[in-house]
Amino acid sequence: MTDPKDKTPTDQIIDAILSHVVFDGWSQTSFDAAVADTGIDPTVARGLFPRGARDVARAWHDRGDARMAKQMAEADLSDMRYSEKVAHAVKLRIMAIEDKEALRRATSQNILPLNAPDGAKMLWQTADAVWTALGDTSEDYNWYTKRATLSGVIGSTLLFWLGDNSPDNQPTWDFLDRRIENVMQFEKFKSKVTSGPLGRALSAPGSLLNMIRAPRRRDDLPGQSR
Repeated sequence: MTDPKDKTPTDQIIDAILSHVVFDGWSQTSFDAAVADTGIDPTVARGLFPRGARDVARAWHDRGDARMAKQMAEADLSDMRYSEKVAHAVKLRIMAIEDKEALRRATSQNILPLNAPDGAKMLWQTADAVWTALGDTSEDYNWYTKRATLSGVIGSTLLFWLGDNSPDNQPTWDFLDRRIENVMQFEKFKSKVTSGPLGRALSAPGSLLNMIRAPRRRDDLPGQSR
């Protein structure tokens, strides 16, 4: 077990707040309690998380993405089909969630109008992290369609997982496999369309699709055109 003294202040606060979120949600009450638990100076904590619990939730999300990316980099995926690699990455990301109730609380808050943009951005970020871990090099409109479709898969799978009380989560993984297959079918359909006359016309120099480019930075959404 990692000694709390070896953790960064950010990780200390994330770990501490999870036990309070179950009772008080991602609230100021939970944030204050987590800071008190860690013994970190409140001024330092506020500097790390200006919006309090909302920023801790974002940091928790980022940590999960990073853990998934690290595990993908270390895994031997040579015997997997591409669809299996995508499913494996999403599964690793879900398994990186230490507390299902904490996610349930975050999800219920993210549907509120004030928080919805933050929730959508985090979901998109995870889809981007998965495709990046898989070595995606697309720089055109495909960058967006891949992340849009995978965001839908991740979002629906997370909701299914929240209601899955099975000991091994196998119903969730079966659901995920079916959704990934839908994504693969969409990619095949898209490939047929874009390789045909209509696709060539839409992606010709000066066309709308030809002008769409992936963002230069991951916070540079929705990207750029030329």
